[in-house]
Parts: sequence; structure tokens; C-alpha cells
Amino acid sequence: MSVATAAPPTTPPVRSAAEKARWSQRISARVSSAGLNVAVVALTLAWIVPTLGLLINSFRQGGAFNTSGWWTALAPPYAFTLDSYRAVLGASDLAPSFFNSFMITIPATLIPTAIAAFAAYAFAWMKFWGRNWIFLALVGLLAVPLQLTFIPLLTLAVKLGLNSGNTLPGGLNAGFLAIWIAHTGYGLPFAIYLLANFFRVLPTDLFESAEIDGAGPVTVFFRLVLPLSVPALASLVIFQFLWVWNDLLVALIYVGGTPEVAPLTVTLTNLVGSLGQHREYLTAAAFVSMVVPLIVFFSLQRYFVRGILAGSVKG
Repeated sequence: MSVATAAPPTTPPVRSAAEKARWSQRISARVSSAGLNVAVVALTLAWIVPTLGLLINSFRQGGAFNTSGWWTALAPPYAFTLDSYRAVLGASDLAPSFFNSFMITIPATLIPTAIAAFAAYAFAWMKFWGRNWIFLALVGLLAVPLQLTFIPLLTLAVKLGLNSGNTLPGGLNAGFLAIWIAHTGYGLPFAIYLLANFFRVLPTDLFESAEIDGAGPVTVFFRLVLPLSVPALASLVIFQFLWVWNDLLVALIYVGGTPEVAPLTVTLTNLVGSLGQHREYLTAAAFVSMVVPLIVFFSLQRYFVRGILAGSVKG
């Protein structure tokens, strides 16, 4: 009878120093990735929670809104109501205010975008005396507070007859032209900075080939630069549209609060009394005013990240 011999014990394979280094790098990468994910989730919640509270408060009654926090509405008995939305949507000036907001926002978005595209192309690809210093001074205007410009610009607008009480040829209220010019001036420094950084990272060989083929600056701009710059232009349109649509102070300064010219932000603010009565209406008004900007953002959001990050490598 043969006796079976026991198999010798197996020893774990010995990893080399290179394998240990790779294993350590993998663990470090996973830990750092997990930490980044936690940070992103935490920041997302920090932004979402106030918005969620605003949404819940928009469905609560005015008394509950003033006496308890929004989280108490999540426990029974539930007392949600649509009274705030009925009051906001039933305002007699709501439809004209939407029209006035579009009358202000669309030109105040397209005009600075068009001007900034020409200026950014010049700063990025055309050589002239003092180009870098002029660009630096232009970017420095981003630090100038808007409040410093209200008195001189409003005084100039009144002298030129661009106050909201006057009417231009064609029946256009002069206040609209004044606020278009104001928003164009306020938006140009950032717009030129954003587009110039994007234009600078366009392939140099493309411009050299166009120059060899005899294309002039105008042809290069319209046939090459603009089609390749759709992500940056879309990002700029989103920024400018959101800024102008949600603006209250500049609208009050240049067009005033009369129903004929008041934008949506002014009309919704007027729903609240001088002593803060019906402030719960502002919660519903916030979501009513968010509809159009959300449509614009989600329509152009696929270009947004590419346009913002395009100038981060070189510029």
C-alpha cells in the first residue's frame, strides 16, 4: 500500500518593487478619485438643498412660510397649495413683462456677442501697436463695480434723450436702447476675454493655409473662425443671457418700473408689498422666471464645457 505524500505548502509569489509601486499608485488613484467624488457630491448637495427648500416653500401657505422651516413641510400633515403660483401667474402685467424681458435680453445678448467676436479675433490673430496693453486694460475693466457707472451713464442717456419716457422712430421706447447699450458695455470685457482665449488655441496651420490661398481677414473670420468657435459663442450666449434675464438693478436704473417697459424681474418684485407682505410669492416667482434660462441652458449645454475649458491650455 502506497502512502500519499502531502503536497508542499505553497508560498505567495514575491512581488517585485515595480509591481509594488504600480499597486500603490492604483490604490492612491482610487482613494483620490473617491475623495474627489465625495467632494463633488457634497458641493452638489450644498447647491441643491437651498433650491429644494425654495421649491417646497413655493407650495406652502404664507403663514407656514413665516413661522417654520421648509423641512417641516415634509412631515404630515401635508398642507401644500398652489396659491402662490396662482397669484404670480394671475398677475395682469406678467405677459407684457415676459415680452419686455425678451425685448431687453435678446438684443443685449446678441450685440455684445457680435462685437466681442470681432474684437477677440483682432486681439488673438492681428498684430497692432499696444495690443497686449490694450487687452490687459480691457480685462482690468472686469474689476470695475457697475455701481460706479450708473450716475454718469444715466446722465448721458438723459442728455441724449434715451430715457424711458421718450419714443424713438418706429415706436421703440428709448429706454430699451439705453439698456442695450449699457449691457453691451458691461458685458464686453468678459466676452472679449473669453473669445480671445478660445481663438488663440485654434490651429495656426489653418490660418497659414488660408493666407496662402489668398483669404483675407474677413473671409478667415467668417469662414473659419466663427464655424470653429461655436462652443465658445454658445458659452458666451449662456452667460450673457442669464446675466441680463436675471438682472433687476440695471433694469430699474435705465428703463424704470412702469408696466409698459418693466421686465419680468421688476414685475415679480412688485408683487411683494412695501412692508414685505406676500413674500411667499417670490418663491413661486423664482421658478416662473427660471423657465426660460433653463431652456436656453439645456439647449446649448453640450457646447458649454468645451467653450469654457477651451482657453485653459494656452492663452
